Amino acid sequence: MSVTEGEQMPDIAMVRHDGESVKPSDYRGRKLVVFFYPKDNTPGCTTEAKDFSSLKDEFEAAGCALLGVSKDSTKKHQNFIAKHDLTVDLATDAEEDGLSDELGVWAEKKMYGKTFMGMVRSTYLLDEQGRVARIWPKVKVAGHAEDVLAAVKAL
Repeated sequence: MSVTEGEQMPDIAMVRHDGESVKPSDYRGRKLVVFFYPKDNTPGCTTEAKDFSSLKDEFEAAGCALLGVSKDSTKKHQNFIAKHDLTVDLATDAEEDGLSDELGVWAEKKMYGKTFMGMVRSTYLLDEQGRVARIWPKVKVAGHAEDVLAAVKAL
């Protein structure tokens, strides 16, 4: 299943980097940006997480929380946060039938002639009621956090 703009985000629990359970409904009453990325400590993912971290205060001023999601373990997330001084929350979506599976962002990918399952870099902006206000599929990292911030401010 995937969702489209205007639909409710599936409310599937994940594990935040601090070991606490987190799900989209925990953020009701605020806007929420959920950015899915392939892997901690890889160049594009590091840039994306650092870009969102650098703009966190502006997102918060616009009434928006940030949540990065990958299949990495909580321990890897903790190391990623410490190594790069990240200020955004990161969640592990390692369960089969997790949120990334439900949204279709855990999908078949091809690289160097090989086919494998992986996270498709995608971002979802939720309104205060948990409805999907905007989707960015197959994200290119450069300038993405700024584009998302502009959309948050316009919402």
